[in-house]
Amino acid sequence: MTSHNPKTPPAQYPELLTPAQAAELLNVSEGTLSIWRWSGRYGLPYVKVGRKVLYRKSDLINWLEGRVRQLELAS
Repeated sequence: MTSHNPKTPPAQYPELLTPAQAAELLNVSEGTLSIWRWSGRYGLPYVKVGRKVLYRKSDLINWLEGRVRQLELAS
């Protein structure tokens, strides 16, 4: 059995990010991510494996792209 650092996702799942990595990608704090998970605010997808919380990078990118707002000029 190989040793694994619990702060990083397993190597066979490179797309999975820890809360620290996800927070860095989204430019928010880990505490903010925790509040969003607990409250369900913004519907940010995450993966729960036992007590561990992980985020799929593709989910975060899709979530970000869905939040882009275009400036609408009044005519």
